[in-house]
Amino acid sequence: MWDSLAVQFMNKKIRISDLGRKNYKETWDYQTNLLDEIVSLKRKKRKEGSEIETPNYFLFVEHPHVYTLGKSGDINNLLLNEEKLKEKEATFYKINRGGDITYHGPGQIVGYPILDLENFFTDIHKYLRLLEESIILTIAEYGLKGERSEGETGVWLGVGTPFARKICAMGIRASRWVTMHGFALNVNANLGYFDNIIPCGIRGKAVTSMEVELGRKISEEEVKEKIIKHFKELFEVEEFIKG
Repeated sequence: MWDSLAVQFMNKKIRISDLGRKNYKETWDYQTNLLDEIVSLKRKKRKEGSEIETPNYFLFVEHPHVYTLGKSGDINNLLLNEEKLKEKEATFYKINRGGDITYHGPGQIVGYPILDLENFFTDIHKYLRLLEESIILTIAEYGLKGERSEGETGVWLGVGTPFARKICAMGIRASRWVTMHGFALNVNANLGYFDNIIPCGIRGKAVTSMEVELGRKISEEEVKEKIIKHFKELFEVEEFIKG
């Protein structure tokens, strides 16, 4: 009976917002508030046996230069001290997602799905693989062959060759099947900022961008539209609601 009710009240609509360029900490706090809101509703739903629909969100954002280190990451993978960070006009945060260190900055599309996975499926591995697939299908529309690299999250080019390079980083957190954090796709990003870290803690692997691979600037708005198209199909989203 409970299972049939759960299926009946699954909400496959997602509210989507483009936050533009926004400070990392401010966006992190916003994500946390949305996650806490959903978890609170889920607790109420369980306690009361009520027919409350839990919401889902998808945030696009572009951050000013920032380095973030996952909860199991190694601080030694940041190659800048506090003074050098200021010179680069960059900030640093140790955060609560999985993964090691990465960079966010202008020219990069960052996507944060805050989903109640009980509205879709309860499988974190599947969630990550579908996130990767949404990016793989997106860059394929530009003639780029994105691939998975065994034992490493994200999307890569040239896997199995001496020229393997990462084009999209991923790291998430989940609480009571509610997700936060997400992916960062290098579109027109300044890759020089990656020289200041050991990206994802992986030595000897390069990073790349769509601009570098294609030899031209790419419309970030166009790329976002393609990501949403593939995300909607893969996650069987009923509707994206703007706002």
